[in-house]
Amino acid sequence: MIAAAAVVLMATAFTGPARAAWEKPRPVAGHQATQRAVDAAVAAGVPGVAAEARDDAGVWKTAAGVADRTTGAARTKNDRFRIGGMTNTFVATVLLQLEAEGRLSLDDTVDRHLPGLVTGNGNDGRAITVRQLLNHTSGLFDYLADPQYAQTYLTGDGYLAHRLDTVTAEQRVKTALAHEPPFRPGARHWYSNTNDVLAALVLEKVTGTPYAYEVRKRVIEPLELKATSHPGTAVGLPQPSGRGYSRLFAAQPDRIDDVTEANPSQSWGNADLISSTADLNRFYAALMGGRLLPPKQLAEMKTTVDNPDWPGASYGLGVERLTLGCGTDLWYHDGGAVGWISLAAFTEDARHQLTFSYNANWGAETILPLVNAEFCPQTP
Repeated sequence: MIAAAAVVLMATAFTGPARAAWEKPRPVAGHQATQRAVDAAVAAGVPGVAAEARDDAGVWKTAAGVADRTTGAARTKNDRFRIGGMTNTFVATVLLQLEAEGRLSLDDTVDRHLPGLVTGNGNDGRAITVRQLLNHTSGLFDYLADPQYAQTYLTGDGYLAHRLDTVTAEQRVKTALAHEPPFRPGARHWYSNTNDVLAALVLEKVTGTPYAYEVRKRVIEPLELKATSHPGTAVGLPQPSGRGYSRLFAAQPDRIDDVTEANPSQSWGNADLISSTADLNRFYAALMGGRLLPPKQLAEMKTTVDNPDWPGASYGLGVERLTLGCGTDLWYHDGGAVGWISLAAFTEDARHQLTFSYNANWGAETILPLVNAEFCPQTP
């Protein structure tokens, strides 16, 4: 929803004793640079950070800063948080499973599954494919970029007055379709949250069941992601969790509002999931290690288009690829929400992962240094 660039994770399948060995706690000695970067993010003004890294040596977890600016309670290593756009990877995974089952094709048009929904102002669901929704080449306007929507639901007094409102997926799609498409389908990559909402609607139309049910049945329960949930319209966060903070008023840059309570319907399908760093590491490791998708569908997920807005990055189907300045290639996805930034990253061989969460939607300038600290060679 609002975040900076991020990086996602990958690993081999974990089963039985092998998983137990791989998840053994790792001492801080192997992660001094990452710890320094976490501390630097807090020193730069991020209230708190929770992070988990995994590699062949085991698991390293850390937390710094505060979970609650009022009480001073510390951020904890196992905090749950709103994962924002990483929700998209869960949706893409289920859609690719459905393709593997022969229940849809990525080259189906949106109109085939949602007839008559995407139309008007130059928008045409007959010319947009499911694949183009997932790799964000549809050309559809991002409903979050609509000035009236942003004023009502994302910033300032509008957000404070309306953050508990229920907003349907169809309302958000209608907001996007009030605008002409910025480009024709397939012309380029441009991240639009409208694509993700429509992808979730396609999922529901194909299965005849709620998207949250399919994600739970196909991903959350098989992987035992006990900290991962769809909140529906519940406005709070499950425990343990911290508070979320935002600077809602551009004219008052020093003002910080507690935005923890919010109605997740406003990000249904594109940013509504709640999870933890450990669960996200497990999810992305299983996904990229081949536990959730057959080889053909995993290859489709990893087939990318260039991202012109992020040099060196390219976007697949719910995951993105980035080459760091030190030459390390990563797959990743970030997640932004009002009050939260999260990121998950992994190396191509699936043996090295990092996921972290900020309980504020600022501090973007500290994200890449944190990723570099973990994945680029460092002097202890």
